[in-house]
Amino acid sequence: MHFLVPLSFDDPRAARLMTAQQRELRTIYGDTDERTEPFDPAVLAGEGSVLLGVEEGGELLACGALKRLDPQSAEVKRMYTVPEARGRGLGRQVLAGLIERGRTLGYTRLVLETGDRQAEALHLYESAGFRRIPNYGYYVGMEGSLCYALDLIAES
Repeated sequence: MHFLVPLSFDDPRAARLMTAQQRELRTIYGDTDERTEPFDPAVLAGEGSVLLGVEEGGELLACGALKRLDPQSAEVKRMYTVPEARGRGLGRQVLAGLIERGRTLGYTRLVLETGDRQAEALHLYESAGFRRIPNYGYYVGMEGSLCYALDLIAES
């Protein structure tokens, strides 16, 4: 049985998953940058930031984060599911948890960036209600980069 859990930004399991994500993305996009340093989830930490994961038997199978952009919005970052656990809805579970936490934290909008060669990610985000927006920030003018937003409407 798997469980959605909050993670510490210094959890070494999260660092391993995020490093694996970066390696996989370099393969997908033909990036030859062979950085050997692991990704440090602490760069995502800060007020209003959240890191969630899905555990099964103590093993971390999926993760994702919210990084606060401003008092009203946060960016979905580092969504990743280990290859052997894909197709089980774990990414959807993490994303739903991030959306719920975003609402709880008072955000009115979530944004994210993904690549045009990641069909599964595109399907996940679009099926969760995210809609294409013009590329923002670092991603402006970046070929192959697709940006999305989800307006979080308070339930009455």
